[in-house]
Order: sequence, then structure tokens, then C-alpha cells
Amino acid sequence: MNPTPGRTARATPASEKSTRRYTYEWYVVLICMLAYVFSFVDRQVLALMIEPIKRDLHLTDTQFSLVHGFAFSLFYAVMGIPLAYLADRYARPRIIATGIALWSVATAACGVSQNFLHMFLARMSVGVGEASLSPGTYSMLADFFPKEKLGRAAGVYSLGSFIGGGIAFLIGGYVIALLKQASMVTLPIVGSVHAWQVTFFIVGLPGLLVGLLFILTVRDPQRKGLVQDANGQARRVSLADSARFIRSHGKTFFCHYVGFSFYAMTLFCLMSWTPAFYIRRFGMSPVEAGYTLGTILLVANTTGVFCGGWLNDWLLRRGRTDGPMLAGCIGAAAMLLPAAAFTQVDSLAGSLTLLVIAMFFASFPMPTSTAAMQTLAPNQMRAQISAVFLLISNLIGLGIGTTLVALLTDKVFGSPLAVGHSMSIVSLVAALLAAVLLGFGCRPFRLSIEREQSQGESAAVDAQSAVAAPLSATRA
Repeated sequence: MNPTPGRTARATPASEKSTRRYTYEWYVVLICMLAYVFSFVDRQVLALMIEPIKRDLHLTDTQFSLVHGFAFSLFYAVMGIPLAYLADRYARPRIIATGIALWSVATAACGVSQNFLHMFLARMSVGVGEASLSPGTYSMLADFFPKEKLGRAAGVYSLGSFIGGGIAFLIGGYVIALLKQASMVTLPIVGSVHAWQVTFFIVGLPGLLVGLLFILTVRDPQRKGLVQDANGQARRVSLADSARFIRSHGKTFFCHYVGFSFYAMTLFCLMSWTPAFYIRRFGMSPVEAGYTLGTILLVANTTGVFCGGWLNDWLLRRGRTDGPMLAGCIGAAAMLLPAAAFTQVDSLAGSLTLLVIAMFFASFPMPTSTAAMQTLAPNQMRAQISAVFLLISNLIGLGIGTTLVALLTDKVFGSPLAVGHSMSIVSLVAALLAAVLLGFGCRPFRLSIEREQSQGESAAVDAQSAVAAPLSATRA
């Protein structure tokens, strides 16, 4: 079996491309973004409540990092592959809606956790549910939009991650302020819970409404760029086919997967440990940290996502077929110094200024990594290839990255107050590796795109010849 099979897609006239408004398609992007908002609210709200959770569940920094990062990322990553396999074969909206319902209930279950094991299992279930969203969404966007609009569509969808992260901090700060006088709260059915546990019910259960909206209003788009068999018919693609495709573009996917994973390590380091840093280093209350960091995510990170998608599309329009990789490299290089330095300055204003710059550039890979995968991969492999990326990215970025900060703090520096030094070390190394790998990956990516395009054109010619041969014979 050919590891890089040919692809064909219906050509869209230039006039149609320029006049179509893609109204329904942008509606789907917004619904997917809304789901992404809820997913990041549910995964990120834990970071702001680190101190009361550690106190009430008797956790160390390392145990908290396992609950926050490893439990979520391991199952988010591992379950992403079978769920993506289903998304490449069956109706994607149904799979996504089921995942939304699962992670919403699992987030609420965090609110009844009584110990480390309970919280670990609940966070694991959140990861399983959220694994359904991005691979299926990325695949649908590539069917809804031409490649010159894909960067912007992916960018708008990716805004949900930072809108969600910002809202998580704002809601968390508000609830903590609202319940600061109450050590325990009595809820119907559940009974008495700690004040921080109420937050999980507030952010988790409304997600069920998003899942219902998704299943009722989002249709599965017609698949384009399908892998075809010898008769010109679309064929089903197995996990083994996807693995062969990745191996056939080994250098490209190595630089993409690992480079963007180290990029993600810096981002997750900033999002996971920044609340603890400002609470411990500058004496911020959880409420102040929530409002401050929530505002930064809503402004700096969302702007960064938009600019990353715009830079990707601008480079493509100028003929840079390696635009997604180059945009990621530029972002990683620009992020390196502010991400490492914001924890090392004595002024709160100076630290926050550097954090804003770091967060802006830390958001660049959200649309660019997506555009790179969806542009290169055949349709029936898009969700699976995205899931492999999310597997590697979350294990390296969220699983290893957040835990590495905790291990340096607990085992090397031996003091919670040193969390800023741990963040600087991890951010500096990860951002440098990201910039180098993505820079080296530009040329292999260009060659991979050229190879796939030439094979697609050859497949189209062969298909036209197969149709023309019987007609010629009939005329003869």
C-alpha cells in the first residue's frame, strides 16, 4: 500500500472563492470556539485554586501538578487517537457533542473530590471527554474552508482556549471573593463541600447546554481531499495508513510535532504556574491573581492567536508554503526572553509587562500548528494526525512541563517561593528548542507539500484518463 496516496479535491473557481461569505461555516467555527471556551474553563480553573486545594486535600506541589497536568494530559492524549479514528470515519458533530457532555460532568465531579485519588480520576475523565473536540474540529474546518482561509478559521477557533482560560481565572476569582467568608458550603443533594469545590459545579454543568446546541445545529461537512483507491473511489484509511503517512514525511512531522510540543511546554508552564508565582512572590490574593491574569489572557493571548493566524495566511499569500512552520519559529524566538525574564524582575509592573509580551507570542502556535497539519494531511487522516500531535504535545507540554516545574521547585530549590526560578529554566529551554526545531522544519515541510501536491495532480490525471479510455473505445 502506498504510504502517500494520491488525493483529489473539487476545484473551486476563483470567482466563487472571492464572493462566498461562508456564513454557516463561520457559525460552526463560533460554536466550536464556544465549546473550546468551556473546555479551557474546565481544565484551567484548577490553577487559580492551587493553595486551598493543596491545603484541603493535603497535596504537595508535585501531587498538584500530577492532578492538574499529568492526569488530564495522559488520557487526553491517549484517548485522542481512537476518538480521532472514529472522527475520520463517522459523523464528527456527534462524537464531539458526546465528549462535551462527558467532560462537563467530569468537571462537576471534581467538586466532590475528597482526596488525591478522587481528583486524579475526575481530571482523567475531563481529559477523555476533551480529547474528542480538537481533532474532529480541525478536520471539519479543513472541509469547510479553502487553505488560504484555514489559518484565520483555526485562529478564531483557537481563541476559545484563551478566552476560556481568562474566564476561568475571572470566574475563579469571583467565586473565591464571593465565598471568602465561608469555609464550607451546603448544596442540595451533594451536602457540605469546601468553598473552592463550588466553582467546579458553576463552570462544569453549563457545558451540557453547549453539547446539546452542538448536536442540534452543526452538520458534518462533505469530506474533501479524500484518499482514493485504484478505481478512483474514496477508501477507508486505517491507523496503519496514517502511521505510514507520518513516516513518509518523517523529518517534517518530527520538527512539527516536537517543535510545537516544546512551544506548548512554555505556554502550559505560563498558564499553570503563573497564579502560584504571583501569589507567592508578590503576595497577590487569589482574587487579585484571578482578575489580573484573566484580563491578560483575554487581551494578550487572544490578540496573539489572531496575529499568529494572520501571519500564517500572509506568508502563504506571499508564496511561502512553509508559512505555518515559519510563523511558529518567529513566535517562539520572540517569546524566549520575556517568558524567561518575567519571574526574575523585582517590580510587579515590570513583571506583568513582560508576561503580557510572553503570553502574546506564546499564542502563535495555536492556529499555525493546526494549519500545517490540515494542509498536508489527506482528509481521512486529518483527525488521526491531529490526535498524534495532541498526544505528543500534551504529554511533553502539559504532562512533563508542568510536573518538571514542580519537581525543580520541590526537589532542587526545596522551597515553594522558588517556583519563579523553576518556571524560568523550563521556559527558556523549551522556547529555545521550539524555535530551533521549527526553523529546521521549514525546508522539509516545503518539500512535503510539493510532494503531496504533485502526487495529487498525478492521481487526478490518472482518474481523468481512466474515465476517458472507455469513452474513446465507445467512439471507436
